[in-house]
Amino acid sequence: MANAEQTIVDLECWLCSDPGLYMQEWECARFDALVSDAFGFNALQVGMSSLDMLRNNRITFKAYAGAVLPGASDCATWHSVVLSEAEFLPFASQSIDLLVLPHGLECAADPHQVLREVERVLVPEGRVVISGFNPWSLWGLRNRLPYMKQWLPHTPKELVSLPRLKDWLKLLSFDIDRGNFGCYVPAMSSKKWIERFSFMEHAGDRWWPYLGAVYVVSAVKRVHGMRLLTPGWKSRQKRRAAGTVTANVSTNQDLPVNRSRESNN
Repeated sequence: MANAEQTIVDLECWLCSDPGLYMQEWECARFDALVSDAFGFNALQVGMSSLDMLRNNRITFKAYAGAVLPGASDCATWHSVVLSEAEFLPFASQSIDLLVLPHGLECAADPHQVLREVERVLVPEGRVVISGFNPWSLWGLRNRLPYMKQWLPHTPKELVSLPRLKDWLKLLSFDIDRGNFGCYVPAMSSKKWIERFSFMEHAGDRWWPYLGAVYVVSAVKRVHGMRLLTPGWKSRQKRRAAGTVTANVSTNQDLPVNRSRESNN
């Protein structure tokens, strides 16, 4: 728990730096787009207490859960605030329609357990939106260079790459339907240099789309074997239509016989 709290604090402090603000602007825009068309009764954000990633969603009840609670002013934006580890969410199974997890996997000691909890609390066809740092980016490369100060916030585990995340989600019966990479500029610590290399944002989308420093993905929980119940009147309409087709076929088959009899006469 202490390691998770320290990681979250380090991440939120890093977000106040120039590269952190640059990433925050891009990431919030992606979350706004991905949650805008999600509907239901309950929405939940896990972690990242300083940001509201559900601000562009129209679900009525919005809750926050995390190892670090929001400040007094930020608590007013949530209908419920819960102190909890991401690995053990205190919510009933199949009770959440939309769950957002900004950098929740890299802040957790057991990322796979976090995804299992996400799968448990989501309703069938519920949506989860996840963001994370891409270890195969210029930022990730800068973070691994020896004899240099660590660039990204310290994490309990190694960064979760998108291919690994896709494998984990597939094992839990999630389908990834949308996603984005972003923040292609080199690891620059000042806003001035970030703006000078801003042209790489457009070039990266076109020429090296998998090398963005951050990814955001949206996945839907699928439940195999589910069958939608349709009203009884639809079944009766199908039976009537099938009967009509059968009658027409039998009539068409009689016509050649009748013609042959008339020619013999």
